[in-house]
Amino acid sequence: MNYTFMSIINKNIFFGILLFFCHFVNAQNAESKTQNIAGKPLFRDPVFDGAADPAVIWNKKQKKWFMFYTNRRANDSTAKGVSWVHGTRIGIAESKNGVNWTYKDTCNIGYKLPQITHWAPDVIEYKGLYHMYLTIVPGIFDGWYFPRYIIHLTSKNLMDWKFESKLKLASERCIDASVFRLPNRTWRMYYNNENDGKSIYYADSPDLYNWTDAGKKIVKERGEGPKVFQWKGKNWMICDTWRGLSVYSSEDFINWKRQPKNILEIPGTGIDDQVIGGHADVVVNGGKAYIFYFTHPGRTPENKGKDNYKTKRSSIQVAELELENDEIVCNRDNPVYINLKQP
Repeated sequence: MNYTFMSIINKNIFFGILLFFCHFVNAQNAESKTQNIAGKPLFRDPVFDGAADPAVIWNKKQKKWFMFYTNRRANDSTAKGVSWVHGTRIGIAESKNGVNWTYKDTCNIGYKLPQITHWAPDVIEYKGLYHMYLTIVPGIFDGWYFPRYIIHLTSKNLMDWKFESKLKLASERCIDASVFRLPNRTWRMYYNNENDGKSIYYADSPDLYNWTDAGKKIVKERGEGPKVFQWKGKNWMICDTWRGLSVYSSEDFINWKRQPKNILEIPGTGIDDQVIGGHADVVVNGGKAYIFYFTHPGRTPENKGKDNYKTKRSSIQVAELELENDEIVCNRDNPVYINLKQP
């Protein structure tokens, strides 16, 4: 009798401890998952509040993710025309896992001109050396139709950049480089040729230093900020078409088929995310694809035509891409559980 009674007590204690342990583990998992939800917005520049055109890369030495971005002087009330998008250096934010980003500094670019403007960096790493392909505007202008071109820089620390060359491309108004290594191990740069209807061109290189321009467009639709990546066994390109991002796929990296629907065209509901998404980078990590894009939160229908700090300021956001019926889709309102690991 006593033995049976004690056995029942011991079993109850055991199951009680087991139940408590399960609740504890579930609570820990829930807390961990909550901590890995990316915020909206993901990042705002604390200097000019004009972060845009993000490019994300792993810093091997510091064991952190670096986000390079174009900065624009959104909070400069003295800027005339579109001069507020000129005259700034590339900003850097850093993160351990892609969730929380903090401002670090600006890049030290070894290419000096009076009133120089830095736009749209693309950064890659190859054999321990970092390469940046950066759009240069040689001045601060209050209009759009002025020269701009792409230069090549290298760095060992992602902070200090040595000038290598000015690239000779299809015209003197080429911007927004996106460099990708082809299956044959050579390199291809996709870029926006503004002098040919803002269409996408490309150039090839065997070594990242010497580039041969193809002299032809492969995406005729107007757009900018091309980004090429591989995911789910396919080759993809996204472009900013100012009504969200167009999406293309290709088997040979030359003939690109457009999917019918844009992504990030329908405004979201999150903070600073209730407008179209623009010029983006894609990080494929752990089999998942995350899109880092920027928004102009104040450019809502009621503010159409207004030119002020509210409509100029911009924020960086992140969302997860998904594949449905062989097409890329993106629900920007879904929670983004992100925990980027070392590549």
